Amino acid sequence: MFFILFLVWVAAELFVIVRVAEAIGVLLTILLLIAAWPLGMWAMRSEGRVVWRRFNAALAEGRPPGREVVDGALVALGGGLLMVPGFISDFAGLVLLLPPTRMLVRAGLVRNFQHRLVARAGRFAGSARAPGAGRAGAPGPADVDGTATEVDPPQLRP
Repeated sequence: MFFILFLVWVAAELFVIVRVAEAIGVLLTILLLIAAWPLGMWAMRSEGRVVWRRFNAALAEGRPPGREVVDGALVALGGGLLMVPGFISDFAGLVLLLPPTRMLVRAGLVRNFQHRLVARAGRFAGSARAPGAGRAGAPGPADVDGTATEVDPPQLRP
């Protein structure tokens, strides 16, 4: 599946490069493709510094830096996409590097992962029920009275 998506992406990139070359010329197209690499490096460094400062500020404030970690990953991915030759990857890289659009991507990712996490946790909780606990989703028997007992250390085997 991954290989097929990769082939489709490469074919789409080549198609767009040919169309742009027909519209603005081959030399200017090559210059644009080459110029994206240093632009990606610069943008990744500058946005990376901003994200790193926010990450350190979150740690100093004692709050979890979840947002900053996601932003750091998106900045790294965006810079990497800008360094890959092609206009589609350049556009995707710019979307991930610009703070307003990165915020939208981050919100979508967080919402998607929260939904998946809740769904998996629900499945896990449902599969952890004791046998014969009733219908699916119903709580199973629980050890409410605390039937665990203490064992004296001499009775324990080494």
